Amino acid sequence: MALPPSTANWHWKNKNVTKWGQEWFERELKNLTVKGDSEEESLTITSVTEVDGDIELGQRKSKLITIYDCKVSMRWEGKANDGSEVQGRLDIPEVSHEVTVDKLSDYSYNWVITSSSTPAAQALLAMAKVRGPPLLEAIFDRFPVALIETHGKDLTVSADPSRSGTPAPASTTPGANGNSTTPNTAASGSVSPASAKKQSSVNTTTVTVEASFMAAADDLFGLLTDEKRIPMWTRANAKSEAKPGTEYSLFSGGVTGKYVSLDPPTKIVQTWALQSPTWPSGHTGNLTTTFDQSSDSTKVTLSLEGVPLGQQDEIRRNIEGYYIHGLKSIGYVQLFPSPPSYSSVSSSSKVAKRASSTSREAPSSTSTYVVVGLITFMIVVAAFAIPYLSSGAPRKH
Repeated sequence: MALPPSTANWHWKNKNVTKWGQEWFERELKNLTVKGDSEEESLTITSVTEVDGDIELGQRKSKLITIYDCKVSMRWEGKANDGSEVQGRLDIPEVSHEVTVDKLSDYSYNWVITSSSTPAAQALLAMAKVRGPPLLEAIFDRFPVALIETHGKDLTVSADPSRSGTPAPASTTPGANGNSTTPNTAASGSVSPASAKKQSSVNTTTVTVEASFMAAADDLFGLLTDEKRIPMWTRANAKSEAKPGTEYSLFSGGVTGKYVSLDPPTKIVQTWALQSPTWPSGHTGNLTTTFDQSSDSTKVTLSLEGVPLGQQDEIRRNIEGYYIHGLKSIGYVQLFPSPPSYSSVSSSSKVAKRASSTSREAPSSTSTYVVVGLITFMIVVAAFAIPYLSSGAPRKH
């Protein structure tokens, strides 16, 4: 007898899709082009020579989890500013769920020139090192989504699977130059009666994340709203006009919504929708971001209302991982809260007590040294006096 979906999906399952994953990387990375400032300067991935590692899709307690850790090697060809042809190799030691989804570490890129290393070739390589990673990482962000969409139905009995690792980018199509294009899935400010009724049935809570950075409020405000600066910390394509009533898209479509109000550089209010099966279909939240600048830092508070109950821990991890860690990854130093006041008071009291006891013990220690010195002096005197007294004593005949 078949198990009910809730029971069947609770069981642990794994599906090895290494061959499919290798072909996916080969197809998506090939012909990726990085362009320089001049028309002549460009670099193109000509082939994927190696995808070494295991790729699996797992199901754990009704959640689909991407499990992969691969080394990816490619060959590239380019044209330098002086018109010369340049060839080289690019090795990425780790493309994994931990790097792509969990953001536990950054990608490492090993660029090598295999042809003549001229100044023009080095300039081409320097350009690729700056402009190439965002394009590559936009492709890597699409991989876990494609993996789940292609193979998730083979593991999940229910027609409504759930998965972790959000915010996951929406399905995208690579353009001619390797840039991904995102379908128009931005959340609308108006809600139809049907969807409003569906939203009202979702029990929600609020998730708040705070962090302080050694940066000005207007600088952080721009990083979160400027379409040209957002990819610096999201490492993915973004759409943002930063005007009330306009739609925005982050993480290549993984998060979408509409700006409600912007008060630079102190406050941003926007609708927020997660394009992933873990977020109820048609459901949106409201994200309020405030910037409180002091003399040497700015406190950033992200408060997301409308988080479905049961998902608050996952959403908190993702806001901390994608927003806070994203800002840290581009050099913005996070200031951690100071220890509780009672700890410092306790420490001060201990120091005061230690100093007090030391001061009280000092006279005692000094007296001890004086006594020891006197005893030593008397022993030395006795040592010299005894032979003298002995020699001077009357002898008995």
